[in-house]
Amino acid sequence: MRTSPVWSPQQYGKYADERGRPFADLVGRIQADDPATVVDLGSGPGNLTATLLDRWPGATVHGVDSSAEMIEAAQPLVSDRLTFEVGYLREWTAAPESIDVIVTNATLQWIPEQLDLLPGFVRTLRPGGWLAIQIPGNGDAPSHAILRELAATAPYAQYAADKSLRPDVPGPADYVAALSAEGCSVDAWETTYNHLLQGDNAVLEWVKGTGARPVLQALPDELRVRFEEEYGARLAEAYPRRDFGTLLPFRRIFAVAQKKED
Repeated sequence: MRTSPVWSPQQYGKYADERGRPFADLVGRIQADDPATVVDLGSGPGNLTATLLDRWPGATVHGVDSSAEMIEAAQPLVSDRLTFEVGYLREWTAAPESIDVIVTNATLQWIPEQLDLLPGFVRTLRPGGWLAIQIPGNGDAPSHAILRELAATAPYAQYAADKSLRPDVPGPADYVAALSAEGCSVDAWETTYNHLLQGDNAVLEWVKGTGARPVLQALPDELRVRFEEEYGARLAEAYPRRDFGTLLPFRRIFAVAQKKED
């Protein structure tokens, strides 16, 4: 039986503008003119997926996410052109050469063997189709280093030490090599966004919606409150709030590949 974090669309939706900017930057580099079929692997609550309808007015768009909570949150967006389903990226497949564009945004970082999935994604693309990937590359940032260190200490370690660990992620050059081997032309790059967050202990609120969630969910209720207080205090020191807000540098890695024409 699979176990995965129960994701909160409401918590994830905080700082939606900041989370949405890399998605827009990624999609902006896809040079598909008039795709018929677009798939978003890791669609979350669907708000970003829905923007693909305006990007390609002639396309039908399908979102896939492993979180039933996220797919439920996306249901009000469903239309004759936009659908969603619960699915696991490791198992996802489609008919060969049946899709024009695949987007996967801030999702593949959870899968250690993600590069092994890319040939299957490329096979589902029609000739000339596009695969666009964005993942966080901030595993060495204080937000993550503090999380790992604290989760590995008593009394939290017996519940959460392994939940704080993340696989190493590919860099731009790794994506170039993997996708070029599939006969694609590849554009890969990285960007560090300097997000200016508002609110009390803003970085804590940010990571509670993403990277810290598996740890918090693994802890018993009485320890979760204590952990969040300790973690929050250390984050507030690492990311001090200024008069203008809290600065969160956030590195992200991008790859956009076009499948060769027949």
